[in-house]
Amino acid sequence: MSMLLTGATLIDGLGGDPTANSAVVVTDDRITAVGSTADAPADADLVDLSGLTLLPGLIDAHVHMGHASEMRAVLNNELSVAERAADIFRTLRQTVEAGFTAVRDCGGIDHGVLRTVGKGMVPGPRLWASASPLVQCGGHGHLGSPFQAPDESFAFRVRGLTAVGRISDGRDEVRKAARECFRQGATFLKMAVTGGVVSIADDLDDTQFSIEEIAVAVEEANARHTYVTVHAHNKYGIQNAVKAGVKCVEHGTGIDEATAAQMAAAGVALVPTLAIAQVLTDDFDAHGLPPQIRERVCGTMEGMVEAIRLATAAGIPVGSGSDLIGPKQDRRGLELALKAKVLGPMGAIQSATSVNAEIMRVADKIGSVEVGKFADVIAVDFDPLTEPELFDDPSRVRLVVKGGKVVKDTRK
Repeated sequence: MSMLLTGATLIDGLGGDPTANSAVVVTDDRITAVGSTADAPADADLVDLSGLTLLPGLIDAHVHMGHASEMRAVLNNELSVAERAADIFRTLRQTVEAGFTAVRDCGGIDHGVLRTVGKGMVPGPRLWASASPLVQCGGHGHLGSPFQAPDESFAFRVRGLTAVGRISDGRDEVRKAARECFRQGATFLKMAVTGGVVSIADDLDDTQFSIEEIAVAVEEANARHTYVTVHAHNKYGIQNAVKAGVKCVEHGTGIDEATAAQMAAAGVALVPTLAIAQVLTDDFDAHGLPPQIRERVCGTMEGMVEAIRLATAAGIPVGSGSDLIGPKQDRRGLELALKAKVLGPMGAIQSATSVNAEIMRVADKIGSVEVGKFADVIAVDFDPLTEPELFDDPSRVRLVVKGGKVVKDTRK
């Protein structure tokens, strides 16, 4: 099966100038030519994209597909497994149809979802997942009432479908939990090393896990030829994680100049999550979260914007993640709109394409429109360099191709 995509203005995801009236040849699931129609088979399907902009499939490097239901209903055991599964599969479809052909799930889905999407049984993006995040007792990601025994929070987990925070105290428990994550299908590890916004029994200023505990997770990840990323807000937790050998920081609201320098020297990337901060600020009540969490949202946007500026100045790769939770996850493109105000439109596009692919260690497969990459491309009906705010409207994504197959086509 071959396609010839012609007529669009091409933004390749690598930061180069847009190319007008481009030509991209797709053969089976790969891009086989860019800029020339000479290699297009005679029987290739012609796809006229005149008036549109062609980009690499977008990548969201911080998602929670397993947390696609109303959180209060989940915590109160008000939803059946069938309803939670329906929410997950709906969100997967919404995500790919919004132009995000790949995501990195930072906690929430089990291997059954990976297999279901991988087999093409339900539509969705390419998935890289951490399975159960590693959390300490009483730390960020430890769900449930403090009146429950610690292990009872694992009742929210549904094997093969959802994965919740795995409580791991001490080096031995961290090692066992990390190995279980890989058994669940994890391709990297996620660890919470500070308090969080959506937390029950901690504060953003808290540090969590010792350097030695984090280092055990890093050791297990290295044994699997992969890496650890950490949920981290304050600079002390970030510094502990960098000393322990992690390779990516999520959120990073407390990064200062010295911490940025430490991250840069160690080759640690940053994935800020502006979209969730904006959504919670604008419409907190819709997420069904406890009221005390509202106060923690304040200041997170400003902290992450400053972190982006410091990280960019230090030469740190800055990726893109939305961190959306709950049933309303149609605002994934908001992340690019917000990042464009800090990094510029082209920088925002790169963060959600080639930079994210580098952070996720899959740049040989996705993240740019280049020969040999998977044929994951999208076409939008606006100029992303002059109107990046329109990434926040999924209807403006007119064509989505994943692995050479058309997933969405609303050009007519």
